[in-house]
Amino acid sequence: MQIEITAVKRENQGTGASRRLRRAGKVPGIVYGASKDAVSVEFDHKALFLEFRHEAFHASILTLNLDGKKEQVVLRDYQMHPVRNTIQHIDFQRVSATEKLHVKVPLHFINQDIAPGVKLSGGVVTHILTEADVSCLPKDLPEFIEVDLATLEAGHSIHLSQIKLPKGVEFVQLAHENDAAVASISVPRGGAAAEEETADAPAAE
Repeated sequence: MQIEITAVKRENQGTGASRRLRRAGKVPGIVYGASKDAVSVEFDHKALFLEFRHEAFHASILTLNLDGKKEQVVLRDYQMHPVRNTIQHIDFQRVSATEKLHVKVPLHFINQDIAPGVKLSGGVVTHILTEADVSCLPKDLPEFIEVDLATLEAGHSIHLSQIKLPKGVEFVQLAHENDAAVASISVPRGGAAAEEETADAPAAE
């Protein structure tokens, strides 16, 4: 999914200037990185929010059109209004084709309904992580990572090391020897015992 956002340079700085921008339907922001000077920018809130609400906006290489010049960026930080659900400030980092990125990527869980722990044991899936830090070159950045639960049994967990990653992508936590659990299946209290009692009971004549 290709996402392009448009910004213009922001001349006025400070809290008062940012407040005036927000009242005018604009979002103050900053763009930095790639050995270039940081630039204060502003966005149209409505146009920005239309893209912001897509999952891919948070874990993809975005095209920033700044005063007619386009460059590749990733979302780095943002602040939301606690009540109005509007973007108060947003930060983007420029990317270099030759430098690895550290980006949080969403996890998509598949085959939960056919997992033995669910289908045979009546277990409940718990998503321990919903996103994970990855390291890769910009060209290899995935929009999401699939976590296949097709073989997961009750009482067991699936860990980062068991997830198949696209070529050129690695989990940052694994590089630091932290093989975190991603999802698990637990059996509701009495569920397994009840099944066993039913299986062991003699057939009625």
